[in-house]
Amino acid sequence: MHTWVAKPARRARRRYSEEFKRQAIEACLQPGVSVAAIALANGMNANYLRQWVRAHREESGQGRRTGEVLDARPPTMVPVTVAARVPPAEIRLDVRRGGTTVQMAWPLEAAASLGQCLREWLG
Repeated sequence: MHTWVAKPARRARRRYSEEFKRQAIEACLQPGVSVAAIALANGMNANYLRQWVRAHREESGQGRRTGEVLDARPPTMVPVTVAARVPPAEIRLDVRRGGTTVQMAWPLEAAASLGQCLREWLG
């Protein structure tokens, strides 16, 4: 008995126009731009785009020597606002009296009223 397994369809190699390549390379040469982000936005493999950029630099005499920094300008700081999500502080208690256990969560700001509640309950 023979079992036949269908091979997956072979993907056709994508071809990019010279105009597309030029625009993609120009976008990658902008300061602070991620080559991977440009590739992802255009639905292509980042390694192809890196090869194009490298080839462009070599052709234009901007080839990279060992240890050379691509952008020699000092890094700039970008202001970032981070909204901290801190859960409200609370007091958590397990109070046992006889066979009864009560679990309590009380806002920290109301600690005085918690004390009053416990005094009344525990008598």
